[in-house]
Amino acid sequence: MPLDREELVHLYQQMVTIRRFEERTSEEFQGRAIPGIVHSYIGQEAVAVGVCAGLRRDDRIVSNHRGHGHCIAKGADLKRMMAELYGRKTGYCQGKGGSMHIADFGIGMLGANGIVGAGLPISVGAALAAKLEGGDRVVVCFFGDGATQEGTFHESMNLASIWKLPIIFACENNLYGSTVSLREAVPVTDVASRAAAYAMPGVVVDGNDVLEVRRAAAEAVARARGGAGPTLLEFKTYRWRGHTEFRAIPDNRPPEEVETWKQRCPIGRVEQVLLQEDILTRHQMDEIDGRVRSLVEEAVSFALASPLPAPEDALSDVYSP
Repeated sequence: MPLDREELVHLYQQMVTIRRFEERTSEEFQGRAIPGIVHSYIGQEAVAVGVCAGLRRDDRIVSNHRGHGHCIAKGADLKRMMAELYGRKTGYCQGKGGSMHIADFGIGMLGANGIVGAGLPISVGAALAAKLEGGDRVVVCFFGDGATQEGTFHESMNLASIWKLPIIFACENNLYGSTVSLREAVPVTDVASRAAAYAMPGVVVDGNDVLEVRRAAAEAVARARGGAGPTLLEFKTYRWRGHTEFRAIPDNRPPEEVETWKQRCPIGRVEQVLLQEDILTRHQMDEIDGRVRSLVEEAVSFALASPLPAPEDALSDVYSP
């Protein structure tokens, strides 16, 4: 599928939006303005943007604890996202969910949660629903390499293959599950090799190249829409920051490794394409960055001006069988 200039600029702007949103979120968390816990998506922007570029609004995604990038790439409102991080009533979950529980069913964002691997069975359920509904909607499940050590990963892959569900398993392999290196936790070089056990394609993708991500995801989406079943995509990428923004959790990764991956910045790589193809000038990129920063600041202002939930709100939106 050829990529036109307008779409390439759109992909770039989305990646910059995720980067600036996450940088501002980190600042606010470190300044103790944001409660709870925050997991930064900086360094992995190409995955969320490249995958969601091939989805329709009515397609569904399931996220994980490091999910702000997925929300933004699927079209979530920055103001409501920031308000949720601040615990304000105007947030997506009325301020009760926080960073790891943002959802917007209207854009097909089925939510995230803080339990490793928990989104996998939810996504399989969503894919089964899509199949029973008819039509050609697909589901994407985003998860990290650490989730592939959970039983839910294998159970979900198995069911999705048996039932030929319209789902794409998007593994963001950033080489570390919390503080544990993948080399110490997984006996295979590529997570994608595990797809063979479930009779589905397993594809390794450069997760820092948004064009490669988009291409691989588009192929998997077309396969799912056509009724051929699931695909496991493994995106090799890297988070720039520690597991969380909570500094009490040590970041034991080698500094030289972190720096090496920063040199492979996904935004820097797409900027090179934009410059080489005379699609954007550096000045135009700066203008985009300025507009994005303004949108993020507007989101912060909106959150700060929003009310906190009332005590009685704790009893609303609570369901029990």
